[in-house]
Amino acid sequence: MNSTPHRITKAVIPAAGLGTRFLPLTKATPKEMLPVVDKPAIQYVVEEAVAAGMSDILMVTGRNKRPLEDHFDRNYELEESLRRRGDQDKLRSVCASTELADIHYVRQRDPKGLGHAVLCAAPHVGREPFAVLLADDLIDPRDPLLARMAEVRERLGGSVVALMEVDPQVIHLYGCAAVDRSAGGDGVRVTELVEKPEPGTAPSNLAVIGRYLLDPEIFEVLRNTEPGRGGEIQLTDALRTLVRAGRPVHGVVFSGRRYDTGDRAEYLRATVRLACERADLGPEFLAWLKEFVRTEELVGV
Repeated sequence: MNSTPHRITKAVIPAAGLGTRFLPLTKATPKEMLPVVDKPAIQYVVEEAVAAGMSDILMVTGRNKRPLEDHFDRNYELEESLRRRGDQDKLRSVCASTELADIHYVRQRDPKGLGHAVLCAAPHVGREPFAVLLADDLIDPRDPLLARMAEVRERLGGSVVALMEVDPQVIHLYGCAAVDRSAGGDGVRVTELVEKPEPGTAPSNLAVIGRYLLDPEIFEVLRNTEPGRGGEIQLTDALRTLVRAGRPVHGVVFSGRRYDTGDRAEYLRATVRLACERADLGPEFLAWLKEFVRTEELVGV
């Protein structure tokens, strides 16, 4: 039995990507600020971290990411205008992002990959375990993945990654894990990791998705990790080094609701799903959507 690990209170959110799949919009607007109904995608991610007990958030940003900082900062003029108008609902929604957590920022000056972005967090994180949440992945709050990962970490120790079964034909788009399922319960032991394997060579159909609980030893490994896929320093490669050195790396196989806002089609589907589930928007929007689909089918005939 492992000794009880320290509770994780720090989360790192890499947000320095260029968002090229959403050009031309992301020429001047960070992809993390794309609205999912009426909140930017990154706010959902911060809320998830806070719900899991992480009150110290570090965002790793880059050029043209100033709107991220503005969104989580105070807007006194707007707040005062809403207060004078007595619009308490909108005032609460504006203040909500400001009051979520203690949020810090550091710049990734060179686009050297996810592993390098995580390494940029080392001075802030120090020698504490920490979480990494990728801003493109939204996890439905009804499926508390981070809590499950924390339970596995407490029971089995080491770093923990989130895994999800995907169609074998798309596994080459992800980091991929081979696992030993003998640990029981939610946890599996990771025995190998490959970043974006060549088609037909993947050791499984278990994709690494954007949630990690990491021991601070990962920083030293990242400092010595050579660029891999795409000429970038890959977090998957650093975790593979830990696995091959016999260090404990475990996984949680997630089967809940995940929305990928980094892909245009998935982003649209996520927005529709979440809008349909809103009590204030869902009934009217769903009725319109059904009529729209019915009309389109008739036109198609």
